[in-house]
Amino acid sequence: MTLAVSIETNLNIMKKTFFTLTLLIGILSFSQAQQVLSSSSQLNRDFSNEIKVNFLNLIVLGSVEVGYERYLSEEHSLDFQVLLNDRFGYNSEGNGKEYKTNSIQTGMNFYFGNKESGRFYLFPFAKIRFGDFEENDNGAITTTDMTAFIFGAGFGYKWEVSENFAFGPYASIARGFSDEVADKFTRIEPNAGFSLGYRF
Repeated sequence: MTLAVSIETNLNIMKKTFFTLTLLIGILSFSQAQQVLSSSSQLNRDFSNEIKVNFLNLIVLGSVEVGYERYLSEEHSLDFQVLLNDRFGYNSEGNGKEYKTNSIQTGMNFYFGNKESGRFYLFPFAKIRFGDFEENDNGAITTTDMTAFIFGAGFGYKWEVSENFAFGPYASIARGFSDEVADKFTRIEPNAGFSLGYRF
């Protein structure tokens, strides 16, 4: 890769990062004036915020995924997540393989259905991953730059088990826009999880 191509690639990633963060700040600013409800309209509770953790991937992968959800109305919410030790899909570590990657993700959750116990939701999202993947190949360490802009969508379900707690499964599929990552893995990346959230 020439220096000019490397600089252009980094500039494109910076532009996408700036756009994503600007969009997030704009939506958060707009949402401050909105009176909102939780994801289940049957319960009529005044929840505006939810903090959640994906405990499935914490157990299975050792990946820490913490999120914040801001309800903008009964039907939709803004979602922001930080992912530490974020792996590509469900590829394993060990045997000389190590991920040194973190990510930030933002998206919108669109709720539908009218069940008293919970609701289904769909979510488009944008994600930026930073860091490297290292692999020991016959004593030589090879490094793959995992920095990439990722765009995808998914679906899930949330059960409301008490006044303040909600949990449920979700799954997503995404496409990455890094040639280096695609050469090592693939452009298409699946993910899934089981979140536990506290609402206030």
